[in-house]
Amino acid sequence: MSVFVAPVTRLRGTIQPPPDKSISHRAAILGAMAVEPVTIRNYLDAADTTSTLNAVRRLGALVEEHPEHVVVRGTGLREAAPVAGPIQVGNAGTLMRLLPGWLAGQEGRSYVLDGDASIRRRPVDRIADPLRRMGAAIEATDGRLPPFTLHGRRLHATEYVLPVASAQVKSCVLVAGLIADGTTVVVEPAPSRDHTERLLCSAGVRVERAGGRVSVTNQDELVLDPIEVPGDLSSAAFIIAAGILVRGSRLLVTSTSVNWTRTGFLRIVERMGAIVLGDLEEPAEAVCPREPVSDLDVTAGPLRGTVVSPAEVPLAIDELPLVALLGCWAEGTTVVQGAHELRLKESDRIARVVEGLRGLGARIEATADGFAVEGTGGLRGGRFTAHGDHRLAMLGAVAGLASRDGVEVVGMDAAAVSYPRFLDDLATLV
Repeated sequence: MSVFVAPVTRLRGTIQPPPDKSISHRAAILGAMAVEPVTIRNYLDAADTTSTLNAVRRLGALVEEHPEHVVVRGTGLREAAPVAGPIQVGNAGTLMRLLPGWLAGQEGRSYVLDGDASIRRRPVDRIADPLRRMGAAIEATDGRLPPFTLHGRRLHATEYVLPVASAQVKSCVLVAGLIADGTTVVVEPAPSRDHTERLLCSAGVRVERAGGRVSVTNQDELVLDPIEVPGDLSSAAFIIAAGILVRGSRLLVTSTSVNWTRTGFLRIVERMGAIVLGDLEEPAEAVCPREPVSDLDVTAGPLRGTVVSPAEVPLAIDELPLVALLGCWAEGTTVVQGAHELRLKESDRIARVVEGLRGLGARIEATADGFAVEGTGGLRGGRFTAHGDHRLAMLGAVAGLASRDGVEVVGMDAAAVSYPRFLDDLATLV
């Protein structure tokens, strides 16, 4: 689907972003592992999270979908049902990487995971390595790609040092650690999203975090209280970026997650000169079971270039394409370093962002692990292709709002993966 997004003179209004995709995935998976029914309020209704509900249904969980909440009646930690045929994850990378942590401990059962064309290009060796160390067996296409078969075994604890900070890989190992004998430790080179730790902590699991080390111990069962999913900051970031770029704008983004492991983008744009006011959570080593929520007040303003260091990347990974876009309007040069992980997303986001923005008039160059953008005061506009990537579809639309001539976004329907009502929400602000 192609959509032409015309430039606007200002944006005004209030937006409630969609429920958090990362937390929705985790809530459904952990709910399927629990022994008591789990109520998930404000569960994201989107393509990716629907894939997760369908997957846990196939594994024996009963799922009731209501207008305001979802109830998951799980099977228990070690009682996932056998499945005939592949479990389809669709386009959901989080599902593909977290679910194996549970399935690896299902002794004597084997599972095949597969997905769409995009998923089949995304490597699974990062989860295969620690799970094999814990005793599971994994057979992947060409040694590292989906579809792959996972053979459940009795798991033993491990201490695994992540080669690259990744919340998905960390979560996979921690979930497996609930079933493994002993205490499982994950060592992170830098902090990453901690939604899994918070949910486990709220379920009474002893989660210890100190000095980059996160650990969990073997559990007999999992019992979760009702889960309230906050607004998704990664989705809200596209609305926030539009409010920053379109002069004369003033937006209020309500009830949004401000977990400190998710607010890296807000800290970067603040450094660039944008004004985004909210009650952001401060970093801490102790794991808090609560997900902090705040309204965010967004005001447009002049921007200056910045350098995003490798240490900042894990806490802003999904929003880095927006940093490239903001850099087109910023004075000076904006550089993102240490973001090789962007090449392993739904598309090669380094190559696609550089190609797409250059086609709209940007002065931008790719590097091996990021990009450099020379600020020119804006973009001309033109044609932008999403390549089936939901983040790129929304990026093109935001570029169109702030551009001189507007942008035709080819593949705008990809936004439905995480933000189905994105264009409708933008329309209410014009």
